[in-house]
Amino acid sequence: MKMSMVILILCTATLVYVQVPSGSEILKKIDQNITSESKIISSKMTIHGRRGSRTIESKSWIQGTDKAFTEYLAPAREKGTKMLKLQDQLWTYSPQTDRTIRISGHMLRQSVMGSDLSYEDYLEDPQLHNVYEAQVEGSEPINGYDCWILQLTSKKDDVAYDTRKIWVDRQRYVVLKENRYAKGGKLLKTIEVKSLLKIKTRWYPERVVFKDVLKSGAGTEFTVDKIEFDVPIDPYIFSKAALRK
Repeated sequence: MKMSMVILILCTATLVYVQVPSGSEILKKIDQNITSESKIISSKMTIHGRRGSRTIESKSWIQGTDKAFTEYLAPAREKGTKMLKLQDQLWTYSPQTDRTIRISGHMLRQSVMGSDLSYEDYLEDPQLHNVYEAQVEGSEPINGYDCWILQLTSKKDDVAYDTRKIWVDRQRYVVLKENRYAKGGKLLKTIEVKSLLKIKTRWYPERVVFKDVLKSGAGTEFTVDKIEFDVPIDPYIFSKAALRK
């Protein structure tokens, strides 16, 4: 009887071990869930700064992982400002100055409209498995959901964050929490997903709080009002001419 119990425990432990996916497998499932041929997103960005909060509305058109166009719609001060990403290049247009500027070099580290995100964040490859090696370090519940804990180490030198620590929902393969670090190990930013949207077979973050730990304030909250996947987008929108239209 005792021997049978031992065998049962060993078999169960082996089964649990086998069921733990590799870090690479988890990253690929995250990427499959979050990326698509195209998407159009209407959203709000609420910046909780030291002197109060303000909300900026925008609409974004995204093609694959290399092309993105964002137009800011409100408030009046930001209306008409646009941003275009083509692979590793980024341009912004300001209606106040009627100028198009390429964001490069040290400018990439600047805050986008006073938010907790930098232009580097917008340029990052959204597919994690292209940029990072991943090691599963354990598991932990986040907001009642069982999560894998992964340590990510960059495969490249030219990335904004050398390492990351992410908590991935085991069932839905969505990152619910994240810490981003500099090369020396210093914590730079935290991310917390507050709610999710289910769209057909995929899950997508609906409300997310980004916090630059080096800045004052309570962070920047992104809320998705509407999102459409795999919809046709006019190629013209991913041109510099569209910035001034």
